[in-house]
Amino acid sequence: MNLFLILPRIGSYFSHRGICLLLASIAIALLSACASVPPNSEATLPSKTVPDTSIVNQVGGQAAEQQLSQNLQAMLAYISKTEGIPLGSLETAFADSKNLAQVRKLVMPGPPGFKKNWAAYRGRFIEPARIKAGLAFIEQNRPYLDQVERETGVPGTVIASIIGVETIYGRNMGSFKVKDVLSTLAFNYPDTPNRASREALFQDQLKQLILLCWAEAGGNSTRSAKTPSIKTNAFDRCLNQTSSYAGAIGLPQFMPGSIRNFAKDGDGDGVIDLRQSRPDAIASVARFLRMHGWQPGMPIYFPITETEQNQAAIRRLADGLPDAKHTVQEFIDLGILDSRYGDLQTGGVASQSKALIIDLPFINAQGNDEVRYVVGLENFLSIVQYNRSYFYAQSVAEFAEALGYENQSVVPKSPATPTAKTKKSAVKKTQKPKKPKAN
Repeated sequence: MNLFLILPRIGSYFSHRGICLLLASIAIALLSACASVPPNSEATLPSKTVPDTSIVNQVGGQAAEQQLSQNLQAMLAYISKTEGIPLGSLETAFADSKNLAQVRKLVMPGPPGFKKNWAAYRGRFIEPARIKAGLAFIEQNRPYLDQVERETGVPGTVIASIIGVETIYGRNMGSFKVKDVLSTLAFNYPDTPNRASREALFQDQLKQLILLCWAEAGGNSTRSAKTPSIKTNAFDRCLNQTSSYAGAIGLPQFMPGSIRNFAKDGDGDGVIDLRQSRPDAIASVARFLRMHGWQPGMPIYFPITETEQNQAAIRRLADGLPDAKHTVQEFIDLGILDSRYGDLQTGGVASQSKALIIDLPFINAQGNDEVRYVVGLENFLSIVQYNRSYFYAQSVAEFAEALGYENQSVVPKSPATPTAKTKKSAVKKTQKPKKPKAN
């Protein structure tokens, strides 16, 4: 999923320290960046739960429905005025929109006492069936994955990992109508502390959906209100396509805003189809990562060396904020990283490369709380831009490794300086043989 819808889960997968202060400042920035939304409360669940279809609207039944309808109508009128889309077309398309109580439940934060569990979260994605599907996906799409890797520097294994984590290669792309999801969350978000900012985010994504679908249906803001039926049908199909419970679409689970900003036509047919076209999905994931700072040939993360002497520093530096404020050399000096990780010739990165400490809390076999720490690099943060969750980004990295990704730099080693003897030999080898003398 893209960068936009992650705020409800930041508190669950990032360290809680500093998050409350961070939310307000990054809310707007997340809009155009996120691809999708991490699942609610899934850090402790072995599988998705079945939504309770008997849930009632939490904020007032018919009154809430009426308020949602009024707010939606006002938004449609505004979009019609500012974007030149006939109001009648918008009203007709949204006449049957529904307020989804199931979706409202699914975006709720975890219950009091909820504990993050990296081990359980990881286990849902890095498991034999998904790995097998990932290897098959790579084999089936190897030529194009290789081509995209050459063009963008984003490894095919990382692209395959993201699509596998998101939808198991198209097996689970969501079952809610996207216009209903976004209408519900835009105007009837659950009563949570961040409700206002969340509704603003979803209102923007609803607008992005309308603009995306209008363009895909051949709409033009300068046309008259008499819309050909074929365009109306295409507009309706786009608005009613299925999505996740947060409005993410297709194989890579892009939000509408991310489709408009980052999606790419990979198969060259003139249409971006993230639901059916694997080349389009592959090219779009690569473009998203590249535009969000992916560094070709560089690793994603490094394991740390934890000792009694550096434990306090590790915990202090793991502030939960997605901001690389330190360098690899700083961590080497603190004994957190081995010196080889600051050397490009040994699979590391430049010693002054930016980095941060990632904390991955889990519950061990004895039921006790523990934390695993890794050092995240700039490529780690580019994945965080796809889905603002440390659990998500680390799962993508480790799933990619299970698919064959080598988490190290690919800078070629410098050849040894030749000796005078080897230089002389090399000259002899390259000299053309002399022609035999004529008798």
